[in-house]
Amino acid sequence: MKFARFAIGAAALLLPALAAAQTPAPALTIEDARHLLVRTGFAALPSEIAKFEGLARAEAVRRILAGTRAEAATEAPGWTRDAPDLRPPGRMASEEERRAFRVKRVGEGLQLVGWWYREMASTPSPLTERMTLFWHNHFTSAFRKVRAPILLYRQNVTLRQHAVGNFAKLVHAMAADPAMIVYLDSLQNRRGYPNENFARELLELFTLGEGQGYTEADIKEAARAFTGWSLERETAAYRFRPFLHDDGEKTFMGRTGRFNGTDIIEIVLKQPRVAEYIAEKAWREFVSEKPDLAAVTRIADKFRASGYEIKVLLGELLLSPQFWAAENRGRLVRAPVELIAGTLRQFDLPQPDDRILALLGRALGQEPFNPPNVKGWPGGTAWINANTLLIRQQLLRRLMAGEVPGSERQTAEGEMQEQPPAATEEQRQRRQRALERRMAQRLEGVDLDAWYAKLDRRWQSPDRLTALLVAVKPVNPPRADSDPARFVRDLVLDPAFQLK
Repeated sequence: MKFARFAIGAAALLLPALAAAQTPAPALTIEDARHLLVRTGFAALPSEIAKFEGLARAEAVRRILAGTRAEAATEAPGWTRDAPDLRPPGRMASEEERRAFRVKRVGEGLQLVGWWYREMASTPSPLTERMTLFWHNHFTSAFRKVRAPILLYRQNVTLRQHAVGNFAKLVHAMAADPAMIVYLDSLQNRRGYPNENFARELLELFTLGEGQGYTEADIKEAARAFTGWSLERETAAYRFRPFLHDDGEKTFMGRTGRFNGTDIIEIVLKQPRVAEYIAEKAWREFVSEKPDLAAVTRIADKFRASGYEIKVLLGELLLSPQFWAAENRGRLVRAPVELIAGTLRQFDLPQPDDRILALLGRALGQEPFNPPNVKGWPGGTAWINANTLLIRQQLLRRLMAGEVPGSERQTAEGEMQEQPPAATEEQRQRRQRALERRMAQRLEGVDLDAWYAKLDRRWQSPDRLTALLVAVKPVNPPRADSDPARFVRDLVLDPAFQLK
């Protein structure tokens, strides 16, 4: 009861729409509770379902939103607290020094991936991490371009701080984010030589959508306004350099003035299209791949009227009839990160080492901190192709297989050693697939008998286990008379487990 009173009080100020819900909805069933938990997190544990079963929808959504955090619960790697080592070795450095620098950077990048997976698999606020991942794919930055893991870590911290906060503040924060400044070449944006990359993506990808309400002239003028947005050389903290800024008059979206970057963002945020664009994208993430235009317009209006409070947006989405509709359940494909983190969380599995997680994500098409381009991962059914479907099955089969023999571990260690470059693309792909298979052998599987024995007795039935692990009827339903471990394994290996 104490938690419930806290949840209601914490959400009341930000969620007036929830309090004004007119039509009482039926109490949440087990299936309803699982649907809400999986869509707003990575898995649905029996203990979590028990807290939501029987609640009204509005109360359940209030609790989800009130339980969010603004910082990670998992301790970050120690190097994130050190003075940043940003400069690569100079021209006089030896090849050994250069290689040591590269190895250090790659090692930190792998640790960063592992740290975020640990947070996703164990966080007390799954929605916070889901939204951090959502914004990571919206305001993209990638290790392959930024190169400095400390900057990507700091960006991740900033995304989490604003993940369920205020979108307008998030846009301003990302414009001055050091990783973003590097990724979109703002360091080259200076008076007389404007670089349009950030200005273009601000309008095209971050706020309005491609071709929505702006012109090429607007992009050029916005680029001039953002000149001088730079970094401190030693710390890589944001720094505005007035002598590089074009302080001349600009005409942007029909307005004329001596605008700077902050002014440009404020002008953009006044456009009604911003709320519609973000609401459409959030709809595809949480409800269905095809937005309901009337519903999106209504939600966008509430979102904009709130001053871009993200909890208002999420509250409206999660209380929409379409979110709860039977035809929209089990219709979204779990992203690779969701599948990996969710399976680890669902079965309380020990986390594989950082290199394995990075390789698995890469093989499945989603490596955290390395989206493919500025548009991010396309998501949806694009997650599934002949190659990734096979790897998904291999991953789940391995996780359901129990302990890994030591000899296989040794084989995997040998496969991890550096090898000479492949002569052809076909050889490279063959070597990559072999490495993925060896790395998968190093995954520790779950002891399904022990996992089943720990379940509360009410969950130890075929119907309850099915409701716990899949959103829709399995393609190949397990035999009801199977032993429990076999029944669970068959559910996890069914295609339905990969849907949400």
